[in-house]
Amino acid sequence: MAEKLSHEQWVEALLEATKGFGGDIPPVQRAEQLRGLIKTGLLKFTDLRDNPERFFEAHRILLSPGINALGGEGMSVAFTVSFNLWAGSILGLGGPSQVAALDDMQKAGTLGCFCLTEKYAGVNSGLVVQTTATWIPERQQFLLDTPNDGAKKNWISQGLTATSAVVIANLIVNGKSHGPHGFVMKIRDNETGDLVQGVTMEDMGLKTCANDLDNAAVSFKDVYVDRSALLNRYADIQDDKYVQTTETKMRLEVIGQRLLTGRLAIAEASVEFARRIFERARKYADDKICWAPKGLPQPRLSEIPHIAAIFAEADAKLDALASYNAKVESRLCTLLRETAIPDADLVECIAVSKVKSVWTAIDLTDKLKRELGSYSLMAESGMQSIPWLLCCSFAEGDGRILLQKIARDSMKSFKKSTWKETGKEIIFGSSPEQQEMKLRFQLSRVLSSATSPADAARLWNENYELVYALADAVCDRHVAEAIGEDRILSKL
Repeated sequence: MAEKLSHEQWVEALLEATKGFGGDIPPVQRAEQLRGLIKTGLLKFTDLRDNPERFFEAHRILLSPGINALGGEGMSVAFTVSFNLWAGSILGLGGPSQVAALDDMQKAGTLGCFCLTEKYAGVNSGLVVQTTATWIPERQQFLLDTPNDGAKKNWISQGLTATSAVVIANLIVNGKSHGPHGFVMKIRDNETGDLVQGVTMEDMGLKTCANDLDNAAVSFKDVYVDRSALLNRYADIQDDKYVQTTETKMRLEVIGQRLLTGRLAIAEASVEFARRIFERARKYADDKICWAPKGLPQPRLSEIPHIAAIFAEADAKLDALASYNAKVESRLCTLLRETAIPDADLVECIAVSKVKSVWTAIDLTDKLKRELGSYSLMAESGMQSIPWLLCCSFAEGDGRILLQKIARDSMKSFKKSTWKETGKEIIFGSSPEQQEMKLRFQLSRVLSSATSPADAARLWNENYELVYALADAVCDRHVAEAIGEDRILSKL
């Protein structure tokens, strides 16, 4: 039993169970590998609640591609889809019997997918849900429907191999929409692999990376699911009426809890991935002796000034991000054990983790590969997996969308502040706080000339550089508050 293993034994068992994972293999083979890992119980579907630290550590180990083999980016995505998005949604949104069913599904090695994103809702469109789930009293069932092409569930990871799905759809009861709700349903026969009648899937096609992962466009036509399909921790159907079952109202923020855990898992894995790339590169650079003029000692490649500077920059920035992410993880784990919803400050801290970790990993690895010559072309470098970081950039919340929200929330807070509060921050605040306040005033002056909401939107868009500068200042403030002003990324 995994819970009886020491930490060292558990890590060793996890690495042994995933030995040989990765590489350019068909999605079906990758799916079988994941089924086997799920059945081991080394990470339980319920660990997100019962042992969240183990949940995040497993993601740091396995979400970074190439743990035991080169490549294998798709396995890392499928892993977090199964344990965080699919099982995590059942754990967070489901009633007691639905959560209890996770144990049997784990023993069976059930693969799940998470059907939230729709075709119309691209990464720059925010969250839009048009798929409907209409309660039909005569049948005592829900009717799932994709009303138009834009409502197709899009880029659904593991869609072509999963047998179960959590589908996010607008719940309609007696003609009234109650907004997005989660439904768990069987989408494919366990033995034959045939899709449930009315469910249609299309392969999204060949990608630039992670082709061991299947991605599907999913649509529903006249698909009936039982009342028990509604994940009913927060809401249910009683006497053909919509009933709220807890004090907390079902809303997008509740559904979005799995996006928050996913953002942090991705952030931590991105930092770990970059570290591994740099560790391999440093070994190569330490071993490579370079030419020097006669009479001078031959330096190692790692001692060439601009190469040494890259390694030093990576060490400082990745260490700072790991420290910041650890602080955020600690706060989140406390709430996960209590099944509580994070407050706005923690939500923003998680967004900072995601954006800064992924973008810093992209910048550093890109800088490294441009400086190491032919080594960057060799498979042993692991750099063929760098495009995986692009997946991280828009998964569980696109970086630009998150920064836009950070900036908008900062301006909303600014509008509510008194002159006493703003003056106090300007005079006595930390450097990041002062910079944020300065940018708030600048953006406020720009927006003050707006003659209408449409004009305000135009001015906001035209001054996007100022908007993103404000968002960056907010990020700096959060990092400074967590680990110290001297470890703000822009200062390293």
